[in-house]
Amino acid sequence: MDSLTAALSSVRVTAARYPLLVTLAALLVARRLWRLKLRRLRTLPRAHERVLVLGASSGIGRAIAHEYAAAGARICIVGRRENELNLVADECANRFPKIAATWSSDRQDRVLAFSGDFSKAEDMLAVRDNLEQKWGGLDTLIVCAGVSALRPLLEVAGLERVGGAFVPPQVDVQGVQRTVAAASAAIQGNYLGPLVCAVIFIPFLSTTSRAPSILLVSSLAAVVPAPTRSLYTSSKASSLLLYQSLAIEHPSVAFSYIIPGTVEGDFRASAVDGGRVREADPNKHGLKRTVVAKRCMDMIDNGEKAVFMPVWYGRVAHFGYWLAPSLFEWLASRKYDFKAH
Repeated sequence: MDSLTAALSSVRVTAARYPLLVTLAALLVARRLWRLKLRRLRTLPRAHERVLVLGASSGIGRAIAHEYAAAGARICIVGRRENELNLVADECANRFPKIAATWSSDRQDRVLAFSGDFSKAEDMLAVRDNLEQKWGGLDTLIVCAGVSALRPLLEVAGLERVGGAFVPPQVDVQGVQRTVAAASAAIQGNYLGPLVCAVIFIPFLSTTSRAPSILLVSSLAAVVPAPTRSLYTSSKASSLLLYQSLAIEHPSVAFSYIIPGTVEGDFRASAVDGGRVREADPNKHGLKRTVVAKRCMDMIDNGEKAVFMPVWYGRVAHFGYWLAPSLFEWLASRKYDFKAH
């Protein structure tokens, strides 16, 4: 009894000395307990979950499809490269737990694959109609398709800085047209695609799922500016803000956003502006796709709103830019091997 009294006395003294710290700790514990109480898997067991992954033919999307298949969920994968998509479908089928064979008389209905462009309304409407016919609805939408852009904007227009001056000194009409074409491709892949999917799938999720969820795979470049990435950062920032606004407009749908730094893979090889990779080799220094995929699943299950990866790196960069913008602009220039002459 004396020990308990001493412990309670110690707690009271600490609370009196550090009220703000104790309040913050209490809020964090309460938040964690609330999430556990509302854990999505209690409402929607994995075996019954219907998951649509857009951009599943490679990269993070492919890894996410693998993880959901291994967990026993029903998977629909969409991508533009049909051959790769068929390979992913086979990979998913081979990852299903053995017990999955007893969950459906037709195991093929547990893995659906459709080739299509997520920025084209007719392709996404066809996906929705097929899901309604085969599954009767959708529970989880994961938007991880997108495009990269790797060149300074005026370099896309055909100008280079030499000794502090532009060469040629002015842009011509062809240069403007090239820039607009590259920007249009970035907007198409990074903003209009997510917009089309939101318009089509939010009503579908809302009317057919007990626990509708949407995950947007964004990028640290959406919240921290970077040289040579102006088209990429601006278009990714647009889709992130779009989905953050939609989360307010549609509170019955759980929205999540994962914001990773550099991730391994060949995503940058298809840059819409034909730029070269400037940072350290992503396959040596980038986040592992499987790690990002597992974190995506966890945050959807736990109802987490926004997650940076790595946490410390993303948060420091995000807040640090507003506290010391010049410092983080310099750090970004170093990362992307960019020198303003």
